[in-house]
Amino acid sequence: MKCITFLIILFLLALSACDSKGPVTLTVMTHDSFAASESVISAFEQANSVKVVFLKSGDAGAALNKAILTKDAPLADVFYGVDNTFLSRALDAGIYLPYASPLLAQIPSEFKLDPDVRALPVDYGDVCINYDKAYFSAQSLPVPGSLEDLAKPEYRGLLVVENPATSSPGLAFLLATIKHFGSDGYLDYWRSLRANGVVVVDGWETAYYTNFSGSSGHGSQPMVVSYASSPAAEVVFASTPMTDAPTASILGSGTCFRQIEYVGILKGTRQLALARKFVDYMLGRQFQEDMPLQMYVYPVNPAASLPEVFLKYALIPDQPAVLGPADIAAGRDQWVQAWSQTVLR
Repeated sequence: MKCITFLIILFLLALSACDSKGPVTLTVMTHDSFAASESVISAFEQANSVKVVFLKSGDAGAALNKAILTKDAPLADVFYGVDNTFLSRALDAGIYLPYASPLLAQIPSEFKLDPDVRALPVDYGDVCINYDKAYFSAQSLPVPGSLEDLAKPEYRGLLVVENPATSSPGLAFLLATIKHFGSDGYLDYWRSLRANGVVVVDGWETAYYTNFSGSSGHGSQPMVVSYASSPAAEVVFASTPMTDAPTASILGSGTCFRQIEYVGILKGTRQLALARKFVDYMLGRQFQEDMPLQMYVYPVNPAASLPEVFLKYALIPDQPAVLGPADIAAGRDQWVQAWSQTVLR
């Protein structure tokens, strides 16, 4: 009897010790722009008895560098935020485990750029030229409809862009011009923009909130390289309610570049089963419907509904510029260097 009592006590002590440890932790490395509703993350945590910790690691390029440098002793279980401009580099570095999520069956093939299912698409967005509606109306100036139009004299000094060496949207716009004019012609195009007074700044925040007249109302340029979702964001964050967005996007053929963001399970994870569940969760409807008003991107899962403000004010270009990850990886550094020597000299 004493032996049985002793065993019961040991069992209860073991249960108490397990309870005191708390839930398992799943670490997700992201870029600094990652955001998700607390309720959406809590729902996953409660359903899986896990605590999700997000490790924000700089912009997409910096986060990828960190993931590559620590791949032999990974800092996280899952890595979200690599886009198609850096995808080949991530795959070549071998940081991901393959995972054929059952949710992939719902995702259109245009977003699935890794046939070995190491990097799974989560969201997309289009980098476009946004314009200040009030400026063009007041000046009775037609809105440019193509990349070629931007080099015309009537638009001299009206465009601000970001440096592709320091800015993700800046790089995306550079890639749009390379897709349109070719690797042999894009520098001539940029020379024409330079001669037409294009303004170059280091990053998106400076371009949008300092130079662009459509956001602050005080900038000098009524056109800026931004996102097709920016007009919707203007309405959401307006200090007073708006009945119309003050900005819009130029959506001519090839004027926008499509960015696609991916998630993958890092090699070396000790939480493989939970990592797979989190990837599934990111591709599922609850997480996908949360993203538009958190990160102002579009869900890749067509079952996800878009918020009304997106449907009303954010438009998707019919023919965005797209370059394959391998082509980008092969030419990116050379293109950026040549651009710098041409535009910044």
